Amino acid sequence: MSRIAYIDGCYQPLNWPGIMVEDRGYQFADGVYEVCSLRDGKLLDEDRHLDRLDYSLNELAIAEPMSRPALKLVMREVIRRNRLRNAILYIQVSRGVAPREHSFAENLKSVLVMTVRPLSPAKREAVRRDGIDVISVPDQRWARCDIKSISLLPNVLARQKARDAKVQEAWQIDEQGMVTEGAATNAWIVDNQGFLRTHAAKGEILNGIVRQVLLQCASDLGLKLKEEAFSLDEAKAAKEAFSTASTMAVFPVVSIDGTKIGNGQPGPVAQKLAAAYDLVN
Repeated sequence: MSRIAYIDGCYQPLNWPGIMVEDRGYQFADGVYEVCSLRDGKLLDEDRHLDRLDYSLNELAIAEPMSRPALKLVMREVIRRNRLRNAILYIQVSRGVAPREHSFAENLKSVLVMTVRPLSPAKREAVRRDGIDVISVPDQRWARCDIKSISLLPNVLARQKARDAKVQEAWQIDEQGMVTEGAATNAWIVDNQGFLRTHAAKGEILNGIVRQVLLQCASDLGLKLKEEAFSLDEAKAAKEAFSTASTMAVFPVVSIDGTKIGNGQPGPVAQKLAAAYDLVN
């Protein structure tokens, strides 16, 4: 069965043309997106994702494509037409179609695109069991990483460096030597004092949805927690490290730049938080 996409009001096969050449998303990366995980037919953290979508749209003064109830109906129809129960749902909203000009009119009609692709539960379990290896790369992104913009070229190049190095993720390092976040994940450690640490949600990072949920889980579990940046050296010397993102939830990190983290196996805090996330979803 061919995959079905929603493109600006139409449900159509994914390989059919549907995006206008002068869509500002295509020409300027002038748009935002969200990625939701579908597990056993349930959309995880749905309203948190839509809250963040609203935030990104508002920060960039992009018109909402439709009401939230209508958007939820489209999301479910895309899932239904693709007959999937475990998947990744991608939502993109561009500012709209207009003659190519850097400035934009205030009355543009935004363009909504939605796709879905299968995601294997077995892959998620394998990542939790075996962990991932990461490398460090310079953080070359813009100053508003709190907005989930479709302008992702630095992230793309960072992830490609990881792929070329035959590892799964790249953690980005700012000019002060501090870890901001991964190319497509938030970064966490358990430091040598036993504190769970992750960068504060400011402009330097995206406030990940799984990150938000795990902060509450960590509090409920009584873990010592600091929303505080950590250096690359601290990460390499940490008891544990892990990444988080909606695709797999928790990615235990077993090495950074070839340096083994802890005993080189997924750590107990990461595993405990992964289990806690599953319970609330």
